[in-house]
Amino acid sequence: MSAALDSLLDLLDLEQIERDIFRGMSRSAVVPRVFGGQVAAQALVAAGRTVPAERAAHSLHAYFLRAGDPGAPIVYSVDRIRDGKSFTTRRVVAVQHGQPIFHLSASFQSHEDGLEHQADMPASSDPETLPTAAEMLPRYADRFSDPGVVDRLIEARAAVDLRYVDAPPFGTVGEAREPRSQVWFRTNGKLADDPLLHVCMATYVSDMTLLDSVLLAHGRGGWAVGDVVGASLDHAMWFHRPFRADEWLLYDQESPSASGGRGLGQARIYTADGRLAITVIQEGVVRVPRGPAAG
Repeated sequence: MSAALDSLLDLLDLEQIERDIFRGMSRSAVVPRVFGGQVAAQALVAAGRTVPAERAAHSLHAYFLRAGDPGAPIVYSVDRIRDGKSFTTRRVVAVQHGQPIFHLSASFQSHEDGLEHQADMPASSDPETLPTAAEMLPRYADRFSDPGVVDRLIEARAAVDLRYVDAPPFGTVGEAREPRSQVWFRTNGKLADDPLLHVCMATYVSDMTLLDSVLLAHGRGGWAVGDVVGASLDHAMWFHRPFRADEWLLYDQESPSASGGRGLGQARIYTADGRLAITVIQEGVVRVPRGPAAG
């Protein structure tokens, strides 16, 4: 296991300070606020720790309310909304400095057999043939006004092996492309056989690239380039089938709409053998800044 993955696992191992109240820490992100995927994953950890282990997470719906302070602890308060015969529902509020910064509703279900069908996995490249972040990112160093961005991006993704199938948004600035993107990802090391941990790790990664396809449609490079500013607004995930986050997963993403200073991303996550594991939808603020950075 890599040191970066070990550090991320420590971040997800919340401290329980009271019944249904947990505390988590943060680490530095590329931008000076708490990474949204971290808050979502920690909130799901908090919810999952109040649910019987035999009930697996099957969906979450969340809103990002305020930017998180990476220098302060985050307190997660869990409400036990419902414990039914098959389903369990939890609501989690994340608080910093006395104010809610994020809230999440999550649902868990006992295993059931039922009808089965799924969308086919799209064509993609072999992830083993694609460059790693450490190999790919330095190629685009001249696209970033801040020379430290490449190192911060590599550090932020050190726990996860994330590989772009095609050039990322900052690789084709000024060139409008089809609003679709694909990345393969897996953790940089093996994880324990805890289904909740794998779900939380996928939740963490799901916020990294989902709005890329919004940028591609307009030839924008992204927050690190400086030709857009933005943040996640809400996030929803449905967990359809078991998967492991330490084995290759294909994140197939697209943007059906952008308007009103907002962009929508939707995606499907498949296992390497073609099983549809997760569906993800996210809306974010995507604004073109005034001044020279707008291009």
